[in-house]
Amino acid sequence: MHRPLLALPVVALFAAALAAPSAQRQQSYDGPEETREALQRAQRQAAEAERRGARLESEARAATEAAEKTAREAAALAARIQQAEADIAAAEAQLSLIDGQREQLSRRLAERREPLVRLTASLQKLARRPLVLSALRPGSLRETVYLRAILETTIPQVRERTAALRGEIERSRALERDQRQALATLRTNEERLDERRTRLAALETRQRLESHSATGAADRENERALALAEEARDLDALVDRLGEAGNLRSELEALPGPVMRPAQPETARVAAVPSASPSPARSTAPAGYQLPVTGRTIAGFGTETGGGTLSRGISIAPREAAQVIAPAGGRVAFAGPYRGYERIVILEHADGWTSLVTGLARADVAVGDELVGGAPLGVAGVERPVVTLELRRAGEPVNPLDHVR
Repeated sequence: MHRPLLALPVVALFAAALAAPSAQRQQSYDGPEETREALQRAQRQAAEAERRGARLESEARAATEAAEKTAREAAALAARIQQAEADIAAAEAQLSLIDGQREQLSRRLAERREPLVRLTASLQKLARRPLVLSALRPGSLRETVYLRAILETTIPQVRERTAALRGEIERSRALERDQRQALATLRTNEERLDERRTRLAALETRQRLESHSATGAADRENERALALAEEARDLDALVDRLGEAGNLRSELEALPGPVMRPAQPETARVAAVPSASPSPARSTAPAGYQLPVTGRTIAGFGTETGGGTLSRGISIAPREAAQVIAPAGGRVAFAGPYRGYERIVILEHADGWTSLVTGLARADVAVGDELVGGAPLGVAGVERPVVTLELRRAGEPVNPLDHVR
């Protein structure tokens, strides 16, 4: 018995394509274009964090002093954590793109399925009609010959349509393979992130134990910083007060040491003491200035905020509990909670530069700590976190993006 090309295998493949598992986790994006931008941004940030981590690891191996070696190791681990976070963001964006493509493909397959199934079912019914039964019905033989002629002209169209459908089903299978690979990459990066966070926590614990002998002076300095925070009416006032305290400390450090008692005191003269005023601010920020966290910039310098005020820094939306690092080397002038800003860290750099980082859920540094660029400061929040970076020169806010390398 003559049988035409059947579409049942194609229909079965179609059902299997629609039944393929979807991504287990998704990041919300507003359309494919935003998803592609997020993917490209995450890939750039991962590459930058990888380069920074390799450089810091090399510096740690070359360091001769134990304290400097440990500081570089901690900064390198923080860079590797940010690399893993960016890799996770890239994998999530890739999964979102794949899901969008599979949804579009499923809609196209659904649109083509019904007419093709009806057509092939009718053709199969006609093809299975026995010729002897057609001869017993008046006029049925001529009808059968006519329908067979139609069938022969229709088969090429059926083949063409099923070929296109098979191509899209194969595309669905390829997307499923890409999805499984992206999920495997995501799980690998999550495991890598957990392992690096554990190593960093152990290293920070070792650092605290090694600096235990100096906790007395550090506690007193922290108490003074907290007192200034209580007295300051707002964040700008706190930065100014801390700046004044830093200038005073610099002036005291610049004073000459004690002078030995001369052999003939009656002939001694009072020597002029040079002024210890701080050096003027440089026109460029500290070397290697960088953003404290990976993520999407949601507010730029000078943009209007609530209440009609202008932003004094930039705001970044990172991943939940993202690693936050020091934008440049410097001394911690304040670290802790501040009203309306969660936890904040204020860093004093050389030549009158100051960095202010807000939006931390946890601060892992203390007042008086000397940090290298990229050293871990703490972590961001877990519910729609926003980390803000302000850069000031001699107390005046400047755009941090103008000085990021």
